[in-house]
Amino acid sequence: QVQMVESGGGLVQAGGSLRLSCATSGRSFNTYAMGWFRQVPGNEREFVAAISRGGYSIIYEDSVKGRFTISRDNAKNTVYLQMNSLKPEDTAVYYCAAGARSSRYRADYNYWGQGTQVTVSS
Repeated sequence: QVQMVESGGGLVQAGGSLRLSCATSGRSFNTYAMGWFRQVPGNEREFVAAISRGGYSIIYEDSVKGRFTISRDNAKNTVYLQMNSLKPEDTAVYYCAAGARSSRYRADYNYWGQGTQVTVSS
């Protein structure tokens, strides 16, 4: 089992920045690829970014490319999402997830955090 706790969400003005963290415990963190997803009420949970176990392979959803950066620190069992130039449409609950491979598909992830709210005001 892997337990994950997200933090770092909050309220920010458009153009601002936030850094989300996802701290994990349980089985070896470096055996999992990690992803970030987000969800707006009434919508499906959508892919944001993913990083491979060693951090060498990274993918992003097109709308966040150039603004968001995913990274991981295997020594701290933590994955991060640095979000810059935030827009109101980035408002959502953000979830981290752990899975066997880096992927943009929810079904490829076995473990999920509880989510952290990000609200971007215009």
